[in-house]
Amino acid sequence: MGERESFTLVEVIASLPEEERIILTLHLVKRLSLSEIATKIGVPERSVAAVLASARARLRSSFDFPLAD
Repeated sequence: MGERESFTLVEVIASLPEEERIILTLHLVKRLSLSEIATKIGVPERSVAAVLASARARLRSSFDFPLAD
């Protein structure tokens, strides 16, 4: 069995592309809705949803376990 590098949540979030990091932080830390995030950063809500899904997928793959949506 190969040795797998271990990452902390903070390290993984810090490694995300800037847009994913911002949207994930606004959603999880600031508790803003997708609509509120879209208004705040000036993009369509569907774009926020897509970016958030991408960020969640990266987190899942980094930790090898499913995260609740």
